[in-house]
Formats: sequence, structure tokens, C-alpha cells
Amino acid sequence: MPKEVPNKRYTPEFKQLVVETMREEGLSLSKTMRQFDINCLGIMNRWVRIYLEEGPEGLALERRRRKNTGHSAKQPKEVEEDLIAENQRLRAENAYLKNLQALVLEEERRQHRKRR
Repeated sequence: MPKEVPNKRYTPEFKQLVVETMREEGLSLSKTMRQFDINCLGIMNRWVRIYLEEGPEGLALERRRRKNTGHSAKQPKEVEEDLIAENQRLRAENAYLKNLQALVLEEERRQHRKRR
């Protein structure tokens, strides 16, 4: 069996033909995949969902980009200032804890030396 071609692209017309043939002839997903030599069930499911939700025009849209999470690239000035302040506070806290740890270790070494 030949290996699947990575990143194979299908034309919108081909996608529409596949979905409409499947619906008109009442074919199952697996029979449709065999008939059109498609090796990925996920692709077929996606095409059918898009066709049902958006119609044939939806199959023509390019969908290879990452989905937008709804967060804008730029933060409002106030949020940015809050994040900077929190970052500074956390850096100071981290430095304090490192110094405290060093003091505790030094005290433990002194106590250990006294016992000898």
C-alpha cells in the first residue's frame, strides 16, 4: 500500500464533490474514503461538518492557520503596567527567598561545625 502524501491539499471543488456524492448516494464515510482515495477520517469528518454548517462556500476557506484565542496581541496599558509591577514584586520575592535560604544553610553549617 503506498504511503500517504504528507500535507496533501485538496481543491474546494474536490471537497464539495466528495461530500455531495456521499450525501446523494447515501455512502458511508469509509466507502466514500475508499472511492475517492482519502486516507484520513478526520479530514472527511471536517469536510462534512463544514459543508453542513457553512455550505459549499465554507470548503473554499483556507483553515491552516492557528485559531485565534480571542486575546489581542497588545495588552491595554493598565494591564501591561500591572504585569510589570507584579513581575518586579515576584523578582524581589524570589531574591528574598534565595537570600533567606542561603542564610538558613549557613546557620545549619555553623551549627554542624559547633557539634564537632
